Amino acid sequence: MRKVLSEKFFARDALLVAEELLGKFLVRKYGEREEAHMITEVEAYDGHLDRASHASRGKTERNKPMWGSPGRFYVYLVYGMHNMLNIVTGPKDYPAAVLIRGVEGLRGPGTLTKALRVDRTLNNKKADKKTGLWVEDRGVMIQKKDIKKGPRVGVRYAGPVWSKKPYRFLFKG
Repeated sequence: MRKVLSEKFFARDALLVAEELLGKFLVRKYGEREEAHMITEVEAYDGHLDRASHASRGKTERNKPMWGSPGRFYVYLVYGMHNMLNIVTGPKDYPAAVLIRGVEGLRGPGTLTKALRVDRTLNNKKADKKTGLWVEDRGVMIQKKDIKKGPRVGVRYAGPVWSKKPYRFLFKG
């Protein structure tokens, strides 16, 4: 079973989407070649009150995709060298997204984007076959007991409350 996830899947709470993305497949197509990797690690960023979210600074040209339609990519550059791949969640005009931190065989968001040739040309593009990058449900079911929740990585700047929120989800299997 291969089902491309629709906007409806992403048009929900960021924390719910983040947890349910574990076990789904990030699919990348280059020409005739198609690669699929099971998503194993994600982080949720939920709204303008979330001090770890780019949305906490208000709407800017850089983070504008977060206010857009769910199921679109928010790709940005960090440290001048690593692209970060996020998928917008929740209703339009509510800034939330899920960062894809790892897939089977590729750990770390910068490693993942380099290996899958993800760059800012995908920013604000819809996650579907037309863009060459999408998410599929292939029937893998991850049980709650196999999910580790913890604080997000590298968000100490968000302060003691927001930096410790358990918004990171990791498949333990």
